[in-house]
Amino acid sequence: MSAAETSAGAAPGLATDWHSIDWSKVHRNVRRLQARIVKAVRAGRWGKVKALVYLLTHSFSGRALAILRVVSNSGARTPGVDRVLWSTPEAKTAAFSVLRRHGYRPQPLRRVYIPKSNGKMRPLGIPTMTDRAMQALYLLGLDPIEETLADSNSYGFRLGRCCADALRRCHQILCGPYGAGWILEGDIKSCYDRISHDWLLDDHVPMDRVILRKWLKAGFLEGGVLFATTEGTPQGGIISPALANRTLDGLESLLASRYADTRRRGRMHKVHLVRYADDFIITGTSEGFLKDEVKPLVEHFLSERGLELSHEKTRITRIEDGFDFLGQTVRRFGDGKVIVKPSKKSIKTFLAGIREVIRGQGGHDGTAGELIRTLNAKIKGWTLYHRHACSKRTFGYVDHRIFGMLWRWCRRRHRQKSAKWIKEKYFKRFGSRDWVFTGAIKAGRGKTHPICLLEAGRVSIRRHVKIRGEANPYDPEWERYFEERLFQKMQATLAGREQIAYLWREQGGRCGGCGQLLQEEEEWQIHHRVRRVDGGEDGLDNLELLHANCHRQIHSRESGTGSDRVSREAFVKA
Repeated sequence: MSAAETSAGAAPGLATDWHSIDWSKVHRNVRRLQARIVKAVRAGRWGKVKALVYLLTHSFSGRALAILRVVSNSGARTPGVDRVLWSTPEAKTAAFSVLRRHGYRPQPLRRVYIPKSNGKMRPLGIPTMTDRAMQALYLLGLDPIEETLADSNSYGFRLGRCCADALRRCHQILCGPYGAGWILEGDIKSCYDRISHDWLLDDHVPMDRVILRKWLKAGFLEGGVLFATTEGTPQGGIISPALANRTLDGLESLLASRYADTRRRGRMHKVHLVRYADDFIITGTSEGFLKDEVKPLVEHFLSERGLELSHEKTRITRIEDGFDFLGQTVRRFGDGKVIVKPSKKSIKTFLAGIREVIRGQGGHDGTAGELIRTLNAKIKGWTLYHRHACSKRTFGYVDHRIFGMLWRWCRRRHRQKSAKWIKEKYFKRFGSRDWVFTGAIKAGRGKTHPICLLEAGRVSIRRHVKIRGEANPYDPEWERYFEERLFQKMQATLAGREQIAYLWREQGGRCGGCGQLLQEEEEWQIHHRVRRVDGGEDGLDNLELLHANCHRQIHSRESGTGSDRVSREAFVKA
């Protein structure tokens, strides 16, 4: 093995024990290779790109991160057709030996269905653990390429980008009296299920075509019957969003070359694209222009990829009439001011979810405290999503509706009690706030502590700063930029969670084990440096935030058993 391969984290002869892996080194090796891939793509050195991707996908570090992703995400306990899970350190260690290109044959997907918002069922394909890990491994090499080549105003399923960026871009291109007057609201019909295999395999996806072909042709198993797949990428596969983005990238540059090749033509046509996954909008100066010129161009672009627009969901709308996009309504008024606020459909869906929780009494024991704990999670998630829009009145309306639901819940619970008694029991005063729905939850060791309902109206409105279009999370030059954006985002997310927020700030937003940034979508755990059973206290100087895998690794080393189990007394989930 060459020195270059060794420094890049090339695979050793034997896989090491799972809990003895140096995760800091693993992340550093993969990060370095991905940065080199970005540099080679920009230089147009595709032979170098191919060599670096090969090195990454055959390295120990790459396979370790792929396995870690598979066993750490929310689907880690959902098996494929082989019913195999990697739930023990021994299984994770053994997985290194199966992540090989030579002799690899993916198994069919396990077909399941989940309900859609319109009442229809969405098909999902569940790969086996091995196939998921192989997809995660090759995604480590594909994603840096995709980020470098992607459309600048594509925001779905990309690192560091979110719905708020797409909505902020809508506001930028529509505000003012000289903004575009019409919108083409585009929705692609069954996008994931209809992408052309021939197009994907015809050198349009910069990855190993042999492996890609095997994934696309693996088929799916439903009711004990094997069905072949002749088109589409399975919804549920780790690499599917990247393949879908790769399929749709190029639409923005096509529109720019046709209608904005000069500054004068750009101002005349006012064509802009904003895309989130398979939902997109295109602006234009008139209804006829979008219908007769832009829409046929988009349809031709999609037809080459085996796709077509959904006639039911694709429409041309005047900006003054408003349109719904990503759960919010965007509308321009006569003075040129653009207002973005939660859509009526989003509010209705949210309140229906709240009503369902309250009718189910919010917990196994039906106490007010457990109900509040469940409601707070839903209220916080919904308000944090809409806090960047003009949502203050909507938040007040939502509080009013939730109060009415809770009051009726209390009256049903205590039919023989007076309104005054119910008020004194459930609706307390906190400082200047009165009528605050309050309960108690268990805090361990037989103790309880009070908990009060989160008010949506008290969530502050903050204008979102859109990500820069050319920002690349795999380019070292942008690393500081993404860290600053993550820091601002996490400060808002951790508001009201004083203990976790303090530990997060003290650790610089990084895991105390591997040193990597603590992301919002990851599972964190609070670790006691000195265990409680050994006399450790709950003071902040004895606590630190860790990734769940790093936490298990530390306790495995302390116990010397190699087990993945962590005592409930040793940590509290973040």
